Amino acid sequence: MKILFKNNWFYLLLYAITLAVLGYILLNNDKVQIHKAINAHVGNVYIDTFFKYVTHLGDGVFAFLVATVFLFISVRKSLYILFSYLGAAIISSLLKYVVYPDVFRPHSTFGYFLHEDLKLVEGVEMSALRSFPSGHALSAFALFFCLLFTTKSQVLKMVFFLLACIASFSRVYISQHWLIDIYVGSIIGAVFAILFYIVFYNTTYSNTLDKPLNVLLKNKKQRV
Repeated sequence: MKILFKNNWFYLLLYAITLAVLGYILLNNDKVQIHKAINAHVGNVYIDTFFKYVTHLGDGVFAFLVATVFLFISVRKSLYILFSYLGAAIISSLLKYVVYPDVFRPHSTFGYFLHEDLKLVEGVEMSALRSFPSGHALSAFALFFCLLFTTKSQVLKMVFFLLACIASFSRVYISQHWLIDIYVGSIIGAVFAILFYIVFYNTTYSNTLDKPLNVLLKNKKQRV
């Protein structure tokens, strides 16, 4: 745990400040008014297209793809990413499908209840229910914080931090989620990235796990 905070204190502090600012906004403003303010900026074709595609960085499929790629770089890092995502996704699914299954998404709320039109990004298929929390925000923070915590490059750390934030914000920009949804989703993802860092990097695992899967399999065959 000490190594985690020593090597990543700046980004953890930056994330804490971001949460504090957004928390203040959420506590002092209605989620509908917050969404209206953000939605007012939708309409620029270049920005719309950017967020339309960058939102896929928060797909669970993308997290699995990255974890699979890392199998051929470092088995430890691959498992770290996979378990962090899966742990967070389980909590998200329980909240979405068991605890808060009837929470309407912005598009449904504005269209069915407020009878107001939102500016939507063309080509985005809108969802109606299970808004809380944002699975994409959860996935983005679980994935990119795993990468942030395990890289030594300060440039890459900042890139991963920004990608987590941008992918999460895209969900609000394209009106798939409220700000509170990505706020909580990001926390769940970040917490699991920290918890499984302790499991995989703060314990006495063999260094062999840092090798690619093909090397481990080759060594196993040679021993047999």
